Amino acid sequence: SIAIFAGLLLVLKKSRVGLIVQAALTHPHMVGHLGHNVGRIFMLVFGVGTALAAVAGVIAGPALVTQSNMAALLGPILFVVVVVGGLGSLPGAFVASLLIGLIQTFAVSMNGSFASAFGPLSPDYAQTWLADIWGVTVAQIAPIMPYVLLVLILIFRPMGLLGTRET
Repeated sequence: SIAIFAGLLLVLKKSRVGLIVQAALTHPHMVGHLGHNVGRIFMLVFGVGTALAAVAGVIAGPALVTQSNMAALLGPILFVVVVVGGLGSLPGAFVASLLIGLIQTFAVSMNGSFASAFGPLSPDYAQTWLADIWGVTVAQIAPIMPYVLLVLILIFRPMGLLGTRET
């Protein structure tokens, strides 16, 4: 997968085909006036994306259980990766996927909570709303950690980690 990523990044950033694809995404009319068939370029990009999805399915097939609702299981986390990395940023998606994977892995392995860090609640606070979240461990909230990261990124850096601002 790293070789596929490096090859795709190399083609998109260093080749004439990658330059035409990037130009067709931002200025399709100009690329069309230069003599390129923009519809064919978009079909080519879609075909390459479909081929990459097929390769990802072949790679992930032995590791994950293949089932009909895999898109519903993996789709939301893929959305988080793309937005955190920055829309249209291939290196950003790579960095975001590594960051989210590390955050979830470490969160699952941690067994700490507010109760273990600060001690039990005093009797007057024991009946409040704080009592519900006081004993929740980090491992229990690990599935929502990528979404917390998404909210923080959208608050502090709305264009994503490696995304650029469109003007």
